Amino acid sequence: MKKNNRITIIIAALLLIIAGVLIWNNRYLTTIQGDSADFQVWDTASVTKIYLADRDDFETLLERHEDGWTLNKTYKAHPKQVENLLTTLYKVRIKMPVSVASHDNVVKQLAVKGTKVEVYQIVPRINLFNRIKLFNHEKRTKVFYVGDATKDGSGTFMLKEGADKAYIVYIRGFRGFVSTRFTANPDDWRDHTIFHESLGDIQSVSVEFQEKPQGGFRIDNVGRHQYKLTRLYDNADLPLDTLKVINFLSSFSDVRFEALFTNSLPQKRIDSIVNSPWLHKISLTTKDGKSQEIKTFTKLVQLGGYSDPSEVGGVDRDRMYGLINDGQDLVLIQYYIFDKLLKDVDYYEAGHPIQYEIGHYEVYE
Repeated sequence: MKKNNRITIIIAALLLIIAGVLIWNNRYLTTIQGDSADFQVWDTASVTKIYLADRDDFETLLERHEDGWTLNKTYKAHPKQVENLLTTLYKVRIKMPVSVASHDNVVKQLAVKGTKVEVYQIVPRINLFNRIKLFNHEKRTKVFYVGDATKDGSGTFMLKEGADKAYIVYIRGFRGFVSTRFTANPDDWRDHTIFHESLGDIQSVSVEFQEKPQGGFRIDNVGRHQYKLTRLYDNADLPLDTLKVINFLSSFSDVRFEALFTNSLPQKRIDSIVNSPWLHKISLTTKDGKSQEIKTFTKLVQLGGYSDPSEVGGVDRDRMYGLINDGQDLVLIQYYIFDKLLKDVDYYEAGHPIQYEIGHYEVYE
């Protein structure tokens, strides 16, 4: 009986100690951090998710996985953009509280135009002097609102959720707007990869030309370092230049777009572009059966910018539009990147004299 009472007392004492440690730990961290560190994330390696939302109904959810970050559970996130955001969370510092005279106006602007930021981390339930860490779990550790830059451009307004005081924050040695790094527009976080396939993983590639259908072709992998060249116009098999074919297929290891317009251009403008005659169609199939395609369209020079598409000049000789991801995304691409993929079948036919165009220049072989 005495033994059971002793065990009960020991267990109760341990529970009291753990409860006391948890209470002290929370108060200790609050005391040492205070308001001056409310926006800063000291351990960015522990960040698992970042959620951003704004008043324009844009929402972005960035999640960390073993092979990188994902965007809204669907796309691969741009690694450099995520790295910049994590760096900002680590380096951001309080510059000063917002003045009493302008405080109410700033808070109203944050409520109307601010971007809400939520940060989730793996943190211990018990953390003794940052040395003994026990019972890790995912927790929402930061919730704050990011507003516009100050008039002199030296800081950005931020407000912690539930707080009654807004602050001006900055990054030491950085001249620019921190707010731009907290965009909630998913377009700004998308990875720019269109094709990312190694030579050995490609089963076939076809290229079609709307204005010159006789130049279309398909290259098939028919064995180890063996390929077949087929002219699509008459389905004829042609002798090929192996080196040119290998260089062509190797070019698909890293093909990227410049900008994404899915959420930034009016839908009427997007429909107008994708319903116009296409220029080229590139289709790639991997050995495991995965297919990717891009269809390109003429881009006119926008004299009035995208806000006024009626003011256009001639054809843009540096860029064109591309439709990717099964027609879901409109992107901006550069001829500088795509010219090497848009030579017609004659270029790859063995012993054929070639004349092809790169940008503004004609090249003869």
